[in-house]
Amino acid sequence: AGLDVRLETHGSVSGLSARLELTVYRIVQEALTNAIKHAGDNVAVSISVEIDKQQVAVQVQDNGKGGDVRSTGGHGIAGMRERVDLIGGEFFAGGRSGGGFEIRARLPLKGSAQ
Repeated sequence: AGLDVRLETHGSVSGLSARLELTVYRIVQEALTNAIKHAGDNVAVSISVEIDKQQVAVQVQDNGKGGDVRSTGGHGIAGMRERVDLIGGEFFAGGRSGGGFEIRARLPLKGSAQ
């Protein structure tokens, strides 16, 4: 799709609830979609998923055009925020100080088994 994507994972995904797995998947999927739509040509994207005993931390950064909030009338960022809120997590989406755009989510393992 024209993106240079790098994925880094730490920790084991075994034992994660289906709900939590789907939330991580949808965050990464939507962040990549946003990079394709808004970041420009020849964009590099880094994805980091870190799992420990208490949480899953997801970070997706691109080196594209940046900006505060990508708003094109879609529901991508709002949808990611809602998914994270439903399981009691934390969410951030915005421009990076060095340029580009970033999505960060922290998803608690406790209570996400539903």
